[in-house]
Amino acid sequence: MNLKRSLLAAGVALAAAFAVGTAPALAGGKPTGPEKPTVVLVHGAFADSSSWNGVLPDLQRKGYPVIAPANPLRGLHSDAAYLRSVLDTIDGPIVLAGHSYGGSVLSEAAAGDPDVKALVYIASFQLDVGESTAELAGKFPGGQLGAALDQRPFPTADGGTGTDLYVQPAQFRRVFAADVPRRTTDLMAATQRPIAESALADTATQAAWKTIPSWSLITTQDLTIPLRSMRFMSDRAGSHSVEIKASHAVAVSRPHAVSGIIDTAARATAR
Repeated sequence: MNLKRSLLAAGVALAAAFAVGTAPALAGGKPTGPEKPTVVLVHGAFADSSSWNGVLPDLQRKGYPVIAPANPLRGLHSDAAYLRSVLDTIDGPIVLAGHSYGGSVLSEAAAGDPDVKALVYIASFQLDVGESTAELAGKFPGGQLGAALDQRPFPTADGGTGTDLYVQPAQFRRVFAADVPRRTTDLMAATQRPIAESALADTATQAAWKTIPSWSLITTQDLTIPLRSMRFMSDRAGSHSVEIKASHAVAVSRPHAVSGIIDTAARATAR
């Protein structure tokens, strides 16, 4: 009986302690502090969702729910429609971050979405209405990606033929990820996701950065997007910009810097 009474008393004490410790968080069914936004990470061309693998653990350790969907890379408007469908499944605030062409997609997809609180452009494009990704890539000198691309035909749904673009494996590290170890870039080159050439020519019909606060991480050693292009787009958008000595593949080479600017954007727009 003494043992039973001891166990019962311990159980009551534990339950009471749990109730006291969690009561503030459960009052009204909601946490007392600002709700952590869901971070949605959108990869660009010649990459896939695994390019965020170094960034994800940092954000998760800080308590952010994170989703890194596969960007179809088939067309700006269809890619944006797909991303919108993902955003529509998320309850609560969202911080949307995109790398390279992923920035083009998120600017189109996030326009008019009241749940998206911040946009974070990582070595990325920030298109205005009527502009294409290819146009902004070539607006200023310095980009070396075009000469490093291979073209491969693919069948389209309407029975026609499209053109996929790949970075030549021998050029991949130099133009895309010069500060990433060669063993890693060899794998990245072999597993790269191609982008339809027409997706880079599609023109934007929305520019979410005009109404949603934005941040930009500008990579000063980038041979894929010219530095002047990134500075131009960031300044025009009024983005909070940070410059970092890194290649285009900054999410792989400097993941803590990437997670840091995303965390800054989330904190600045928390409510």
